[in-house]
Amino acid sequence: MKIDILTLFPEMCNTVMSESIIGRAQKADKVQIECHNIRDFAGNKHNKVDDTPYGGGMGMVMSAEPIYNCYKSLYTEGEPKPHLIYLSPKGTTLNQSKVVELSKLERLVLLCGHYEGVDERVLDEIVDEQISIGDFVLTGGELPALALADAVCRMLPGVLSDDICFEDESHFSGVLEYPQYTKPSVWRDREVPEVLLSGNHAEINKWRRKQSLEITRELRPEMFKKLELTTDDQKLLGLIPDKKRKK
Repeated sequence: MKIDILTLFPEMCNTVMSESIIGRAQKADKVQIECHNIRDFAGNKHNKVDDTPYGGGMGMVMSAEPIYNCYKSLYTEGEPKPHLIYLSPKGTTLNQSKVVELSKLERLVLLCGHYEGVDERVLDEIVDEQISIGDFVLTGGELPALALADAVCRMLPGVLSDDICFEDESHFSGVLEYPQYTKPSVWRDREVPEVLLSGNHAEINKWRRKQSLEITRELRPEMFKKLELTTDDQKLLGLIPDKKRKK
């Protein structure tokens, strides 16, 4: 996969994407991430990319032409149009299902807005969808774009050491992740649950599943309501009797 980020702050994006797992994935050619400076396509001697809003109001609005020219520079006529996402608080809230969906694309373009927003006409012209990372407002689209890119990259083959690395995580399977522990087994009088020290992997898996279900029910009841609980899940939660345990 290739991910292009259209931004006014390419160095900021490059710095984040060059570190940790995503940085190693790029060096191993598992993903290619390129940041493009919208100012390079301003077409004026001062590299001006914004102007005052029609109708009045505070702040500045990013102009359509520099963004359009930046995007059009990514591909030539006859090539497939890359899927472009505008990171915006108006967009659909990002979730793991969308991340998995986007990870199946060959190419992804992320547009980072700034100031008071972007001229609506260029959004109508080139944007395929708008995505938000939550019901709050940031100073620019860079942080949401980096969050989305990170989430998508982790789903790509070979980026993580094994699929189990993300299949057990919160949200991937519709539940929150179970608690994790490491050495020492006792810390400040707090002990690791005994089952995790037992070596009985069947019981450990049951404990982890129960913890995930209970945590989801407590912390994210709206997620829990959407779950299709198996008979074993219902037994773990005490919703139906477990005849084997009674014996």
